This record gives sequence, structure tokens and C-alpha cells, in this order.
Amino acid sequence: MKRVSFRTILRAASLALILAVSGWALLPPASDRETPGSGRRTYGDEVRFVIKVSPGPQYMPGSVPFGIGEPLRGLSDVIEDFERRFPDTRIEVLTVPGVREYLVSLLSSGQAPDIINVNVEDVWIDVQKNWYVPLDPFLEAPNEFIREQGDPDAPGYHQWWDMFKYQAISRGKAAPDGKNYCLSYDMVETGVFYNKTIFREVGVDVPQDWDEFMVMLRKLKDAGHTPLLMHSELFNDWCTDLFFDQLYYAILPGIDLYQDPSREPYLHGYLDDFEIAFLFQKGFFTKGDPRYMEVWRIMKELRQYTNQNIATVDLTREFVTRKAAMVWNSSPFLYRLKADRHLGFDWGVFYLPQFTKNTSPYASETPMCVIGGAAVQFEVTNSAVSDTPPELPFEERMATSERLKRVMQFLQFLCVPEQYARIVNEYECFLPNIVGVPVAPALKPFEEILERRYTTTKWVFTFDLKFAEIQRRLIELYLNGGISLDGFMDWQTSNIAYGADNLFFRRKFDVDELQRAWEEKAPIRAG
Repeated sequence: MKRVSFRTILRAASLALILAVSGWALLPPASDRETPGSGRRTYGDEVRFVIKVSPGPQYMPGSVPFGIGEPLRGLSDVIEDFERRFPDTRIEVLTVPGVREYLVSLLSSGQAPDIINVNVEDVWIDVQKNWYVPLDPFLEAPNEFIREQGDPDAPGYHQWWDMFKYQAISRGKAAPDGKNYCLSYDMVETGVFYNKTIFREVGVDVPQDWDEFMVMLRKLKDAGHTPLLMHSELFNDWCTDLFFDQLYYAILPGIDLYQDPSREPYLHGYLDDFEIAFLFQKGFFTKGDPRYMEVWRIMKELRQYTNQNIATVDLTREFVTRKAAMVWNSSPFLYRLKADRHLGFDWGVFYLPQFTKNTSPYASETPMCVIGGAAVQFEVTNSAVSDTPPELPFEERMATSERLKRVMQFLQFLCVPEQYARIVNEYECFLPNIVGVPVAPALKPFEEILERRYTTTKWVFTFDLKFAEIQRRLIELYLNGGISLDGFMDWQTSNIAYGADNLFFRRKFDVDELQRAWEEKAPIRAG
């Protein structure tokens, strides 16, 4: 009999506890239930639709961001207006844990909230299961609340799509099947927050290229400061993608083998998962690929100037207590610093500078690309068509569902500029993705960063969750000196091989078409 380890038992018990607590958290207060434990709120006969929404923590009504300021109420105010407009509808706001096993259990049973907020890349692997509603028919139609205002020139009058400011990122979220399952509600971007006081004391300035950046890091370290705060997930995600783009962008015309007609006008050369898998078969992303080796060499050089423990995810304390000169973080961190009355120093934001030929002979010498993008990503689940017979084809359920129509009306209502601004601009966190909604002045640096082109690829979303987790652990082991670059590449090559094989097993691709494109682009690669 196979022995079950204590670790396996503990993990299973922990998951069971998470699921139990999460299920309890989704229940409404006892005073709102028909009977204790029933999980159903009492509404009058006039209520036809009870729509459940999990918006994520950023706009959760009643929450206090970073424990600073007043409780949020923007979303709840908009919900009240929507319910007044549609008296037969009630919106219930829920907190749904991001544990994938929990979401899968809800989705597979049709018990998920109607609207959830998860990274759409995590949705892509399940779209064939009809757990999510493709939004294209709705996005390509008018936003009815804009239409009723009567201005044909208003974004949204002809197509809901037209309301979104960042078209490249928003439309670029299409799944590999060509359909859109995500509403990119707002935008997030990363930046290096720096202590201006420390910079003045040490005598350093914002660097203009990577070589200046490395010199600055050495000076800060010699002065007794931790130069840059990062945790392992940033190396695995943001850092990997930026470095990869810096080294591969120049050769992209010769290796970008597939141009999706719906996304290419916006993404301009994004490498899809099957392209990565095909290129791996051609010898890319192995020890024989000098650019890929350079990604990890340069990352190891950067590691010596970061915090000793990169396993921690709380980097705030070291920065606000002036022990560190910089922290790489995302735009919501701005609110934490801006609202801190006891901070005691001036700070600013800059973006990582570009590589030069001195950094690497393979540097593309182009500005660092965007690695942020969609922040709150709303998906509509199969619960939205629960008023239709489950045995019907999913397209027919979508076409006949009155519940789905009301769910989409709610999402459209959230995008009306005057309603939208009450939610997104309630505090400085994310950048508006609706045309005409102003950006908070403090977020202007991040708006400028978002004007750059989008990244070449997103490695953590290229294959499955297992691949991403193995890559994260390998990077952490390598950066902490537990394994050499050669050893790291041996394991990473096996990891990519697993991811590529699994991808081709799960989804069928026209390999012959990729091969034809590969051969056609041979002169470009040779040149």
C-alpha cells in the first residue's frame, strides 16, 4: 500500500479548512436568511434576479485600503443606483478566495458568483468547459446606457468596446480560442519607488540606462542601504518578462510566427504559448540559446543588490523606515505612501531603464516595455445562465438567458463614466480604462509608463500553474546560490519541455502552419 506522507495529509486538511471557511464566508448574515444555514436571503416577489458579484479587494465596500482613510463606498453607491433603476434586481457583493481548487469546485457545480475577478490567463485553460461566458457579442454591441443619452459621437454609442481607453491591453486579453472572456475594468502598472532623500545624501540620480542603474545600486549598497526591495515572485514574473523582451525584441520579426487578426493590431508581435512551445523545439530557450542564458545571468547580477530574504512578500516596512532606497511595486502602493503623514521623506517613481550593448551584446536597446496592464478583470461565469436548461448548447443558453442580460446590463452600468469615476477614482489605486474619466494627478507617472508597447510575452501564464510554480522555485534557488546557472538551465529546460508537451497534448495546433511561417522567416533570421 502506498504510504501517504504527513505533508500530503496536512496539505489536504489545510485545503479542506480553506474550503469550509470560504463557504461559510459566502453565506449572508443570519438575519438575512430564510432559515439558519440556508444561504438564501429573503426578498419580496418583486425581485426576479439576485446577482452575486465578487469584485476583489480593491473596491470592496466597507474596506479601508492599507488601513488608511475612510471605508470605501463607491461601488455600493453605484449598486444602489442600479437597483433603483432595476427594482427587480438585487446585487450581492461577495468575497471569493483566489484558491483555484475552490473556484473550480464552484464553477463545475454552477455555484460560482455571476461575476468574478481573476486573471484571465487563469481562465483560458478552462474555456472549453463552458464555465465562462464569451463577452464578444456584448462588447461589439452598444452600451445601452450610453445609447440612451443620444450622442452618436460618445464612445460606447456604437460599440461597448469603444469605451475602453487602453485598447491594446483590453483587446489583447482574448483567449487562444480567439474569444474575449474578460472585461479589463482598470489598469495597473509597476514602477520603482525611490527615496529622494537617500538619493540626495548618496549623490545619485534616476538612471537613464541599465549601466547607470548598476552603478547607482553599487553606490547605494556601499553607503549602507539596501538598494532595491524585491520578492521572489517579482523575479519570476515582472523581471523575467522585462529582461526577455529586452533581449528578444530585436529578433521578434523573425520568430513571431503567428499573427492573430483580432489581437495583432493591438499587441504588435506577442508570442503566444504555442509559439513559445514551437520555438523551444527549434532550440530556443535552452543552453544553446545565448539570449535566454543572458536573461538569467543579468538577473543574478541584479540579485546582489536586493534584500537578503526574497521569500518575504512584505516589503513596505524596510522602505518606509529608510533602510532601503527603492522598492519595486505597483501603483496601489502610491496611496500607501501618499496617505502616510509620518513618512518623513520625499519619494518619487521611475521605470526600469533599458539595457545597452554594454549590458549584453544581445540587447535590443529599446525602452523597457509595459508589464502591467489589466488590474481588475471581470469574468462572467456559467451561473449567469442558470435560468436556462443546462442540456441546451451553451450558445443557445446565452441567447435566451434573461439573467445573463441583466448581468451584462450591470457591467455596462459600471462602465458609464459618471458611475465608473465614483468607483475607480475613489482613491489612488488603479488607472481608469474608460475614455473621458480623468486620471488622478498622483498616478500620472504610471499613465506615462502605460503608453509604452506591451510585453513580448508573459512567461508565468505561458503554460500551466505547475510550470509557473516550478519556475518560481527554480529562480529562487538559483538566485540564492543553491544551484549554478548550468544546473538551473538543466531543470528549466525540463520544465519548458513539460509545459510544451502538455500544451500540445491539451490543445491541437496547426504545426504545419507554424513550420511554413518558420521557413518563410528564415531570411529575416539570417539577416
